[in-house]
Amino acid sequence: MSIDLNSLVEHDLSDECPICRTQDIVHIALLPAAAAWELNNQLPRFALALHGAAGLLGAMLEDGVPREEIETAMSVLLDDIEQQIDEDKTFGGPPRGTA
Repeated sequence: MSIDLNSLVEHDLSDECPICRTQDIVHIALLPAAAAWELNNQLPRFALALHGAAGLLGAMLEDGVPREEIETAMSVLLDDIEQQIDEDKTFGGPPRGTA
């Protein structure tokens, strides 16, 4: 099965955009849930985020997605996240996943 990672990274920033909806789910539900799970189970902060992300990316590797494609997609996503963090700081918004 061929996966087009570009289609999972690039989006149009609209309410109908499936990538934007995916980001919303992560920020509204998954990040706070992961933080609560770590706290309640006395796990180090971000342990679930790091190892969970690596496990999910490992599933992509298992499915045949080349590591280089994953690394390229992650680089684009991390660049976008860093830009969003800078914008949030500029406009005084709370860090994502904490509101």
